[in-house]
Parts: sequence; structure tokens; C-alpha cells
Amino acid sequence: MPDSFAAGFSQDAHTEAHNPALLHHFAQPQQQRDAASLGMWVFLATEVMFFGGMFCAYLIYRLWYFGDFAAASKTLNAGLGATNTAVLICSSLTVVLAVWAAQTARRTLLIASLILTMILGLAFLGIKSIEYKDKFEEHHVPGASFSFDREPIPGHPGQYANPRHAQIFFSLYFIMTGLHALHMIIGLGIFLWLLIMAWQGRFTPEYHTPVEIGGLYWHFVDIIWIYLFPLLYLIDRHP
Repeated sequence: MPDSFAAGFSQDAHTEAHNPALLHHFAQPQQQRDAASLGMWVFLATEVMFFGGMFCAYLIYRLWYFGDFAAASKTLNAGLGATNTAVLICSSLTVVLAVWAAQTARRTLLIASLILTMILGLAFLGIKSIEYKDKFEEHHVPGASFSFDREPIPGHPGQYANPRHAQIFFSLYFIMTGLHALHMIIGLGIFLWLLIMAWQGRFTPEYHTPVEIGGLYWHFVDIIWIYLFPLLYLIDRHP
């Protein structure tokens, strides 16, 4: 019995040692998965603090200059913002399908889900570029050419927004949405790499950690937009 146990243990160790997905500094695949998941959650925690600081700055200025921020917010295209929200929610669904396909060895579905996720991500960036183009044409980009004259404050007839305070709103708008778009571009690069690996058949039910980690990142980026959309587009939009 001891000899057979030792032989079985040796065979398992030999298999793990020659597993191409198992890095040399990990003893078991489960240990590698746990380390990867922990690393991603720690990274996402730093991202929460990063975006949280910008959210706090926005909310403080919003309380100070609520009417001015409301007037600036009403110039944003809420329809395009809502469309982008729907696009990202659909992309979260395709990411979930990609993870499930990797776990169940459905290679075709995995590849299709990754491609759909990338298409939806590109659609989001395309819609956002349309919004940016409109802001440039309206001279709502902070700087020497900024113009925001005689914009009424919602709910206060005869009162108009202070252009300096409105410029603060648009500064925060471009910073927060620009950094979010940058994270989207990084996510597209990650999914392109996952697509190449999936095309090569690298993912199996035993090894699909990169798909799960990439999915966590994508879901986080989607959640950030879920907060950005109402903060920037919807507050105080009543007639």
C-alpha cells in the first residue's frame, strides 16, 4: 500500500510538473488560481480607491455649485449615455457567457462571446467619441475656447449658470469619462489576448483562470459606468 501511494503521488506530481499552464513557482493549479484571483481583487481595490477619489471630488463640487452643475449636466446627451449603459450591460452578459463556455469546454461559444464583447466595447467607445465631438463643437471643452453663456439653471427661472463653475463640471466630466474610456481600451487589449489564446485552444475546464480574471476586470469597468451615468447625466434633469 505505501508503495502504491507513493507511486500515485509521484505520478500526480509528475503530471503537475509537466502541466504547461502551471507556472513553476506554484505547487498546484488551485494554488495558482487562488493567487491570480487574490491579485486581481487587490488590484480592483486600488481601482476603487482611485475612482472613489474622483467621485468624492465630483460630489463635493456638485453640492457647492448644484445649480451650475445641473445646467451643465442638461447639455449632455442622456440618450447616448443610456445607449452606452445598455451596451455595457449586454457586454457583461457576453463576458459571463465567455467564462461559462471556458468552464464547460465550449470553444466556439467562448470565441464568439469574446468577439461580441469586443464589438460591444468598440461600440461604447464609438458612441463616446460622438459625445466628445459634440462637446468640442459646442465649445464645452475646458480651456481658452470654453463657452457657456446664458445657460438657465433648471427649476430657477431667470437664473443662469456661472461659466466658471460649469467649466469645473466639464473638467470632471472629461477626466472621469476619459479615464473610464482608457480602462475600456485596456480591457479590449486583454480580450484580444484572450481571443488569441482561445483560438489556439489554450483554455480547458481545468485551466481558464485568465478568462475569469479578464471577466472580473471587465465587470468592474462596467460598474464604474453604472455610477458615472446617473451622476453625470441624470441628476436634476426635471423640466
